[in-house]
Amino acid sequence: MMTNPMIALIEQRISANRFDAAHILSEAEIEELTRLATRAPSAYNLQNWRFVAVRTPQAKALLRELAYGQVKVEQAAVTFIICGVLPDHAALATRLAPFVEAGFMSAEAAAGWQEGARTQYADPQMARDEAVRSASLGAATLIYAAEALGLVSSPMISFDAEAVAREFKLASNEIPVMFVAVGRSAPGNWPQKPRRPLAETLEIA
Repeated sequence: MMTNPMIALIEQRISANRFDAAHILSEAEIEELTRLATRAPSAYNLQNWRFVAVRTPQAKALLRELAYGQVKVEQAAVTFIICGVLPDHAALATRLAPFVEAGFMSAEAAAGWQEGARTQYADPQMARDEAVRSASLGAATLIYAAEALGLVSSPMISFDAEAVAREFKLASNEIPVMFVAVGRSAPGNWPQKPRRPLAETLEIA
């Protein structure tokens, strides 16, 4: 029986620590990775994420310093700073307009979504949580997009978030949630590490 290619991709994905430092991704390739990442779901279709692709030697050296010296930041062809953006309900009118114009959603329903987002994210903690959720979904989709394109990746959470926001001039409503290093694998990467048995992680109610 043939293995479904999507399932194979999920099962073979690794978190790489070693990248081919000579490998370069073109601007078009970086744009394609990001385009695919933005196919991730987001609440209300807010799409409240931003991707900063760090690829020049100078920028990667700075980012490595802010990531406490982690070598893979410089070795990878590109390291993305995945930013969650605090939800802006007012942006929904524009983001839902093509869907409304195509007849998939009524104008009244779109207005209801906008009001729902306004109410739900009036709580600052809920707004921050949603920014982190959206960025995480975007990062996960980016990781699998990289895998599908024959690349390896590594999500990273060890960095000075305040310094990253300052040095890379993030807006006040942007939260640097994680890095994702992407490039070509170098020898020495581990295979996917063992997973816990389903009996420990699944409950069917």
